[in-house]
Amino acid sequence: MAPIFIKTVLISESVDPRCKTILEENGIRVTEKQNMKKDELMAEIKDYDGLVVRSATKVTADIINAANLKIIGRAGTGVDNVDVDAATKKGVIVMNTPSGNTISAAELTCALLMSLSRNVPQAAMSMKQGNWDRKKFMGAELYGKVLGIVGLGRIGKEVASRMQSFGMRTIGYDPITPPEVTTSWGVEQMSLEQLWPQCDYITVHTPLMPSTVGLLNDETFAKCKKGVKVVNCARGGIIDEAALVRALESGQCGGAGLDVFVEEPPKNRSLVDHPNVISCPHLGASTKEAQARCGEDIALQIVDMVKGKKLVGAVNAQVLANTFSEESQQLIKLGEAVGAVLQSCATSSKKTLKHVKITTQGDCMKSSTGYMTSSVLVGLLNHESGCCPNLINVLSLAKESGITVNQNHCASDEAASGVCKVEIVANGSSYKASGSVQGGVPVLLELSDSVFKQPVSLTGNLLFFKASASPQLLSSVAGLLATEGVEIESYSAPAGRTRDMWFCVGVSSLLRDLSALKPLVQEASQLTI
Repeated sequence: MAPIFIKTVLISESVDPRCKTILEENGIRVTEKQNMKKDELMAEIKDYDGLVVRSATKVTADIINAANLKIIGRAGTGVDNVDVDAATKKGVIVMNTPSGNTISAAELTCALLMSLSRNVPQAAMSMKQGNWDRKKFMGAELYGKVLGIVGLGRIGKEVASRMQSFGMRTIGYDPITPPEVTTSWGVEQMSLEQLWPQCDYITVHTPLMPSTVGLLNDETFAKCKKGVKVVNCARGGIIDEAALVRALESGQCGGAGLDVFVEEPPKNRSLVDHPNVISCPHLGASTKEAQARCGEDIALQIVDMVKGKKLVGAVNAQVLANTFSEESQQLIKLGEAVGAVLQSCATSSKKTLKHVKITTQGDCMKSSTGYMTSSVLVGLLNHESGCCPNLINVLSLAKESGITVNQNHCASDEAASGVCKVEIVANGSSYKASGSVQGGVPVLLELSDSVFKQPVSLTGNLLFFKASASPQLLSSVAGLLATEGVEIESYSAPAGRTRDMWFCVGVSSLLRDLSALKPLVQEASQLTI
């Protein structure tokens, strides 16, 4: 991956001291300022490349747009408090620590399951009030009961292994993790419709997204066993809070363990004050170990990214995952350069880009189609007014501009392997180009059906022109350039001479006015790479 320079980071919440230490040991200046209001954060953030938060700081679109951030790091799982769409549009990497609090969240889930089964918090409170009421707190064994786990990621897996130790049968649902994988953990996967009626206990471990909001509601509670107990240590809103109150009042739900709420802290106390609810103030990651791990992890992830080693925990920059090798860097430069050449051709003829098709060829480029597409678009959009494209935001920028993008990969013979072909359509006119990396240098092989005898090295000042081949063409162009004070440094001619073709000359500087070439050529474009 191309180096992303992070020189300054603001930590806006209480994060383990190791976070600051690791960043500073790697040459990054760190400022810690906690409990800032939104307007204070907006004023402060302008001076930083990176922002590290936990869950209290709401990183809204206003804050993102007021800054020049390159990365937002969330020391914990989930990014509910970060406007990821706004960050992506601005080209800012959003990163979290996906495994930092896994064990702590899983252990709290298990603690709530056990507390629900034996009424431990209620019994402890009764004792503190001077009571000795054994009958009131009659519980039930977990042994032999069925635990439904909705969401079988890291935390769901850890919960399953621990509750199996109590002799519970674990069943689950996850739209991503394959059933054969969860079977190896002892979790039988099934549809939600099959899961609800079987469970004595249900725990949710999904992200909060449109498809999971109100996952447990009046309708789903009605499908469950009467007296089912539920736990939510994931995100407030996955369980419909109003529906949960109704289920508790009717006895359809026998108890709930809640560490998270839609509003935190909750102003509506109907759940917190309910006798069959055990509630905590969002303690899932509140262990010394989790906080140390999350703080350390986010710092190490930022450092690894800056050093170009690897990218871990990025939620909006998957395109960067395969960009850490020298070969990938060369291909990215190739994509940007080919895109820039085609952009200069379309711009010189004052045509608006509407469609882009990118094709990668050969096994060596099989894993590069994604970032090659983005890099080509960066080259195409780099000179658009008000546009600052990078590999993270360029697909959304293209969509906003009404540009349709098609990408595909095809096998090829050895001669064509490692070639990237690009075709653009602008106002009905089509321009094509193909390029590859030769000797570590990006080169242009072809421009709109003109195959160059000598590949064009995509570096420096380049002048492309379309003209009819003639013995006098080069000398005429050289003479005209000389009158403008421009020297020819290289020359690439097309292999065929049967019709109007594209030529390329490397020049000492760009022409002040391309119209000077009009007497000699049909089209012309120039750029600096």
